[in-house]
Amino acid sequence: MTIYMALLRGINVGGKNKIKMAELRESLAAIGLQRVQTYIQSGNILFESAQEELPLRERIERQIEADFGLSIKVVMRTLDELRTIRRNLPFTEEQVAEAKAAAEGEVLYVSMLQEQPSPDKLEKLAGIDIGEDRYVLDGNNLYLLYSLSVRNSKLSAHVEKLGVASTVRNWNTINKLIELGSEMEGA
Repeated sequence: MTIYMALLRGINVGGKNKIKMAELRESLAAIGLQRVQTYIQSGNILFESAQEELPLRERIERQIEADFGLSIKVVMRTLDELRTIRRNLPFTEEQVAEAKAAAEGEVLYVSMLQEQPSPDKLEKLAGIDIGEDRYVLDGNNLYLLYSLSVRNSKLSAHVEKLGVASTVRNWNTINKLIELGSEMEGA
């Protein structure tokens, strides 16, 4: 059995796409996902399954549409993939500390993509003036380090234009998901 994280895009944000986590857990358990749990209200679901990622993702998306009437994109990562994201952090402790000192709120995020963006989309992103913000693409994960605020960043707006489904989580959430997945693994 593999420990997966299903990361839902755009739920319970600004009063839109509301889904209660208890109902979501029940819905996903009904399609055979094992030991389903959620973390906070923004659509972080941990579970076990012996199935492969693509059919699982498609089943979860269909189930959410059937039960909640919402067409929500789901990005999947295994516990091991989240650990690799943490291990491969491309920014130094000094760079992160510098950003934290100057910023309002969180500064370190990962945009997890369903697939790698096309080279032409990446080239477009590279040509945009994003100020002091930084990003590094590693496979289908785009690490984001904001110098001031994620809310006013040009980088955030342009990441959305990469042309692939994605969802963004801050570094604290990624670490918490790893912790919860590790507890599930040890149980």
